[in-house]
Amino acid sequence: MWKKRILALIILLLGAGIAFFVFKSEPKLNKNFENQSSFFKHHPFRLGLDLSGGSHLIYKADVSGVPAGQVSDSMNALRDVIERRVNLFGVSEPVVQIQEGGFISGNSDEKLIVDLPGVTDVEKATAMIGQTPLLEFKIERSKDEPQTLTVGKDGVAKVDLSQQYVSTELTGRYLKKAVLEFDQNTREPKVGLQFDDTGSKLFADITKNNVGKIVAIYLDGAPISTPVVREEITGGEAQISGNFTPIEAKQLVGRLNSGALPVPISLLSKQTIGASLGDNALFAGMKAAFIGFLFIALFLILWYRLPGLIAVLSLCIYVVIILTLFKLLPVTLTAAGIAGFIISLGIAVDANVLIFERLKEEMRAGRTVTDSVSTGFSRAWFSIRDSNTSSIITAIILFWFGTSLIKGFALTLGMGVLISMLSAITISRIFLYAINFVGESKIARFLFSSGLSK
Repeated sequence: MWKKRILALIILLLGAGIAFFVFKSEPKLNKNFENQSSFFKHHPFRLGLDLSGGSHLIYKADVSGVPAGQVSDSMNALRDVIERRVNLFGVSEPVVQIQEGGFISGNSDEKLIVDLPGVTDVEKATAMIGQTPLLEFKIERSKDEPQTLTVGKDGVAKVDLSQQYVSTELTGRYLKKAVLEFDQNTREPKVGLQFDDTGSKLFADITKNNVGKIVAIYLDGAPISTPVVREEITGGEAQISGNFTPIEAKQLVGRLNSGALPVPISLLSKQTIGASLGDNALFAGMKAAFIGFLFIALFLILWYRLPGLIAVLSLCIYVVIILTLFKLLPVTLTAAGIAGFIISLGIAVDANVLIFERLKEEMRAGRTVTDSVSTGFSRAWFSIRDSNTSSIITAIILFWFGTSLIKGFALTLGMGVLISMLSAITISRIFLYAINFVGESKIARFLFSSGLSK
């Protein structure tokens, strides 16, 4: 018995230590946060855009020119490029996510969702993304292919010269790096390109098959250089000479090195969330969680008495454990994520209610308090296991197929259910076993009874 009491005391001390960490590592709860050690400073809650304020951008990626088997790789490369771009501007913890099309969303569009916390100027946010160039290499259209005609205002049909080049597989996605160079004779600034292994092979094939022809270099949809290929170029190096000034060439090198977009993107929607609105949403979520927990605690204590008090204590430990995991992983908390956490709290209470109802049934059957506690936990475990397993499966499905908003809800719900099983089954059980009642006194049976029974 003493071993169980010592274990219960250790759990209490660990719970207190974890609660101390949650308090000390949160700047909004600690006035002396700036004077804390770096360990506490580096673990505040990561708040989503709806709670911290900022810009929410949704882009559509044009993957029509990408082979079906390479769409996923291209979107991952696009995400990495955008992350590098916004990181250059010092945005705090940007979130760049891919939203894949499919039968769940009802379309096949590939979208990129960009959350920029703290950037409330949406025009500035779109400028950050738009400054990343799209680099393409195009070859001359075959003479056998029909020309595209356009009718001018004078009614005369003319050949559309913008269609005289066709795209190739070689784009900025295969760019290794760009460097600033100067012509040895004219001192004209140029931009040198170095491709990766795949890009080097593609560039060699293009130049080999187009000797004596033009290979046009397009940047953001406009031709900036139209050199004539004299011979096959191996080694994966090319030059852009577009009558640049030194400043323009340097800026282009920086833009290309920060990431040339592997696929073109277009802005679908933009939304700005003010800091005050984010603070209001955060306060509302915290208020809802606190009031909900308070009513749950009162219900458990008034209805289930001593086991209810033990359940409240284990739930407090559950809350600080899950909050600590949110900080350490870290998990980006959104309003939907807080909702998932609150629901998981209700599931944890449900597990305790099942246990206490089984305990009450055993006591009514004439068992002792100690035997009722043991049997009650054993009988309730299977119901708890099945219900929580179904909740976890639901959370996994939501996380796998859902959008970014739904994923935040599913993640906190799934984590909460897993930790609630630990708190409800293990911690509550240890605490109840640590309470040793001698005999079957009326006080003992009253404390372990529930409702209006004596």
